Amino acid sequence: MLRRLSPVQPDSFEFTPANLKWARAQMTKFPEGRQMSAIIPLLWRAQEQEGWLSRPAIEYVAEMLGMSYIRALEVATFYFMFQLQPVGKIAHIQICGTTTCMICGAGDLIRVCREKIAASPHVVSADGNFSWEEVECLGACSNAPMVQIGKDYYEDLTAEKLSALIDALAAGQVPVPGPQNGRFSSEPMGGPVALASIERVEKMNASAALAVAQRDTVKRIDGTEVPLLTPWMRQPEKAEGEGAYDPHPGEGRPVDKTGVTVQEAAGTSAARPPSKREPAGQPADAKDTE
Repeated sequence: MLRRLSPVQPDSFEFTPANLKWARAQMTKFPEGRQMSAIIPLLWRAQEQEGWLSRPAIEYVAEMLGMSYIRALEVATFYFMFQLQPVGKIAHIQICGTTTCMICGAGDLIRVCREKIAASPHVVSADGNFSWEEVECLGACSNAPMVQIGKDYYEDLTAEKLSALIDALAAGQVPVPGPQNGRFSSEPMGGPVALASIERVEKMNASAALAVAQRDTVKRIDGTEVPLLTPWMRQPEKAEGEGAYDPHPGEGRPVDKTGVTVQEAAGTSAARPPSKREPAGQPADAKDTE
């Protein structure tokens, strides 16, 4: 498929102050002189800020990383995760059209998008709120047919359910992602056949729960999301409510009664090479358990 930049381009692009701080933090993950290795996360952040990847955004990121424009353009046009055309202000809907989803009704989902959004993919709706496209397998075959909206999957869909999702998004709601037919995850339609006696107390599966806790589904990156910075730089503020995302579950917590934390233990074992008399990976002071 030929991928070209949109003929309509903004005059300029720049990261928000918070996203610029995040981008510079990403660059520190790589050795000096290798900052261009951060090209994909920075392009992705630019797309999340604006919704799509414009030429000014690509060139802005290239300048940050000391790359020629053409090198950054090669990356942006190679990966289909980058949207080179403007998308809807509320949501861009990606419909899986590969074998399993197609057999289970992806064609009906495409029909809904043609009727409610635009007759062709990559065309923004008349109100500017939505756009859609058909994509290759998204890896949720057991929950076919499904779509990806923003960062999350909406699965086990019918034409009616997708139509209702679009209406809900248009009304300012953020529907809970995951299965839309009452399934918890991807268990058999007739109910679980393994561990069936275990009482389930969660209201939603882990992926959906994390998306809800982070308040980050169709929402665009604007510097207020959680977490803001890379986890290893700073402990972010937790979201309100229970189940807030914590990227440092072992931060400051001792491994055992000696008071050594997880981070300290990892640093100590990494800094000390194994003894020549002992198998690799076994601490030199490990006690003989025989």
